[in-house]
Amino acid sequence: MQRKVTCLWKEPGAAAPYRTGVSLHSHTNHSRESLYFIAEYAARHWPFRKLLATQEKKAQDKSAITVDFWKGYWLPPLPPLAAFELEKNQIEQNLSLESMVSITDHDNIEAPMLLRVVPEARRVPVSFEWTAPFEDAIFHIGVHNLPSGRAQSILADLAEYTRCPKDCRLRELLAALDQVPEILLVLNHPLWNLGGIAAERHQAALRTLLCRAGQFIHALELNGMRRWQENQSVLRLSEACNQLVISGGDRHGCEPNALLNLIHADSFTEFVYQVRRERFSHVLVMPQYANPYGIRILQGVLDSIREYPEMGPVCWDERVFHPDHAGVIRPLKELWDAPPFFVRCCFSVLRLFEMAPVRRAVLAFAKPHQQASFALGERQEVAP
Repeated sequence: MQRKVTCLWKEPGAAAPYRTGVSLHSHTNHSRESLYFIAEYAARHWPFRKLLATQEKKAQDKSAITVDFWKGYWLPPLPPLAAFELEKNQIEQNLSLESMVSITDHDNIEAPMLLRVVPEARRVPVSFEWTAPFEDAIFHIGVHNLPSGRAQSILADLAEYTRCPKDCRLRELLAALDQVPEILLVLNHPLWNLGGIAAERHQAALRTLLCRAGQFIHALELNGMRRWQENQSVLRLSEACNQLVISGGDRHGCEPNALLNLIHADSFTEFVYQVRRERFSHVLVMPQYANPYGIRILQGVLDSIREYPEMGPVCWDERVFHPDHAGVIRPLKELWDAPPFFVRCCFSVLRLFEMAPVRRAVLAFAKPHQQASFALGERQEVAP
C-alpha cells in the first residue's frame, strides 16, 4: 500500500508524471444541504442566538410557522454542467492533465444522470453521498461509480436504510457494495461530528463502524473544506487502521475542489482498481487550500447568497426551503414579503468582502496555511 499527500505550491511539478487528475466529492443544485448549521452557530454565539429567537417568535406570531432547521434545506448555486466544467477546467487548464469528475450530491444521482446526456460529460460516473446513521452518530459515505443499470435500485436500498437505520444492516449493505468491483466506497470527513453528539460518542461510533465494516470501506477522505488539523488526524487514523486516504473537495460554491487525486488511468473504473486492488493513492493539495480557512468559508457563503440570473433560481431565498404552516416545503421567497431586516444587514456586511479594498485588507492580516507550522507537504507513504 502506498499513500502520498503533496502540496502543489511546494512541489509545482508533482502532477507532471501523471496522466489524469480526479475530482471527487462535489455538489450541485440537486443536493439538499441541511440548515442545521445555523442553529449550531447560534448556540455558540449569544447575540446571534438572541436575534434568531426573536425572528422565530415573529414567524410563529405572524404566520404560525415554527422554524425547523432540520427540515429546512438549501441548494448550492451551480447546476450540474457548470459544476462539472468548473472541476474539469481546473484539472485540464491548471495541471495540463486529463480530467475525471465524480459529483456526489446528497442521497440522489440526478446530476450525473443528467450529465450523461451531454457529450463532453458522458463518461461521468454515477455517484452520490450517502447519509448513513450508525448508532447515534451520522456518517457520510461517498458511493462512486455505480453500475448504470443498477444505480436506481442500489440508491433505493441505501435510502431505505437512511430512513430506517439498523446498525447490523449497514454492514450488509457495505459488503454488498464491495462485491461490485467497479464501485468505490469512501468514508467522507470521518471525524466530522455531523450528528452533533458528544465528541467521545462520535469517536466510539466511528471505531465501531471501522471495526465491523472497515474491510468494505476502500479509503478515508482528506476533505478540502475541513481544517488541516482535522485532516492530519484523519492521516493518523488511516495509519492506525492501515487504510488509504483519498481526496475529497466537498465543493458547494464556486471554488473548485482544493484536493484532487493523481493517477495513471484512462477511466474511472481503472482509478477504482488502483485504489481498491493496487492500494495506491496520491492526493494533491491545490493552492486554494492554503488560503485562511475562515476566508474560504466566507467565500462559500458569498457564493451561496449571490444572484445567478443565467443559472436557474436567481435569488438566494429561492434556493432555501422550509416548511410552511401546513408542513409543506416551499422556497423562503414564498414564505415572506422580504428577508428580515437583520438578515439583510448581515448579508450586506458579508458582501463588503467582495469589494477589492476590503478583500485586500482582510487578506493582509490573514495567515495562509503555507506559513503555518503544519506538516502539510509531508508525504505519507507505506511500503507494500
